[in-house]
Amino acid sequence: MQATTTIKVKKMSPEQLFMLSVLAVNGGNYLYNLILGRVLGPAQFADAAVLITFLLVLSFVAMTFQLVTAKFSVIFENEIFNSFIARIYKNATIFGLAFGALIVFFAKDLQVVFNTSSSSMFVIFGIGVPLYFLMSVNRGVFQGKKQFKALSVTYQSEMLSRLLITLGLIFLFNIQSSVVIAVGILISFGFGLIPFKFKGFSFKSSYAIPSTYSKQVKRFFLITAFYELTQIIINNSDILLVKHYFESYDAGLYASLALIGRIVYFIAWMFVMLLLPTVIQLKKEGKETAPILFKYVGYIAIIAALIIIGCALFPETAITLLFGDSYLAMAPLLWKYALATGLFAISNLFAYYYLSLDRYVPVVISGLFGMLQVGLVVFFHDSLEQVVHMQIIAMVLLLLIQVVFFVIDQKRR
Repeated sequence: MQATTTIKVKKMSPEQLFMLSVLAVNGGNYLYNLILGRVLGPAQFADAAVLITFLLVLSFVAMTFQLVTAKFSVIFENEIFNSFIARIYKNATIFGLAFGALIVFFAKDLQVVFNTSSSSMFVIFGIGVPLYFLMSVNRGVFQGKKQFKALSVTYQSEMLSRLLITLGLIFLFNIQSSVVIAVGILISFGFGLIPFKFKGFSFKSSYAIPSTYSKQVKRFFLITAFYELTQIIINNSDILLVKHYFESYDAGLYASLALIGRIVYFIAWMFVMLLLPTVIQLKKEGKETAPILFKYVGYIAIIAALIIIGCALFPETAITLLFGDSYLAMAPLLWKYALATGLFAISNLFAYYYLSLDRYVPVVISGLFGMLQVGLVVFFHDSLEQVVHMQIIAMVLLLLIQVVFFVIDQKRR
């Protein structure tokens, strides 16, 4: 008698596949930044950091279109969905062209404000902006329909192309210039459109969206745009303000600190991507939504705590391994910056949770504390350490207010 052994392999769910993919993409983006930091050195890396920050700002602006698309891809169906997608593609393209044109037009002014060595890098970056908005709407459809495999591919395509093209140009032609980095970013936007849903892609719609739905979309768009603005302020204002107030060498050191300290935020982002469509679907089905928030807050709190402890115990090891000895001056501040981003990552989950439920008070709260952070840094920037301390103060207060709001809201309900 022949014995046969069958091994049952548990198939990975689309959500798990997407989470793995996000980790890989974040790892690739970190590798991209780390190599640039090592190759360019603190002074030149400061210019690269401005471009990378502009890319993050662009991603938050375009995220408005992605989240709106994701939300209403869950709610709308058939003719209403097709009409909505046509309209959102049209509006995203118009906005992308206008935003890109502004960056190109003010390229020389941006060079002066941020003390960069070239204005051409802003021109090249601006040319690619419309592509990024198309890419974001495409991703929004995948996110809303929970097509996480396709969503994973578009993020990987963008990351891998930017990594390989930029580093290829630097190492093959020995060109260490911010223009090369801008070219790599521009080309990566094209690759980020893969896979693109050409079927059904149109700027025209034959079906008029009912006014009640149209108002719902506009309201959610405006609130989301406001919240993404607060994300831009909280996430990127410190790097841009440091680049404005400090010398290039110090700004480059701070950019390396920010890159390492933000690990927890970028890991948290994959939970936000899963949170929004899940909460909307649960609400649509009349089910309880708070447990999914508790689940993701718990994950982020544990991850943040581990990263902060690691940064506190081994700051010099982390900086030396990732950036090299040139950046060691930032070692004492590493755990503090990680603490600030960890607090923000957790409070961010509360805001996106309520945004998914069409509850907007936490969004306004985030906006107020984003402005508070900017104000604190503008008035208190005698040293890089003081800049970090101001962010910790703002983020502690933000998280406390978000938690208090959630507790009061749950008691009322």
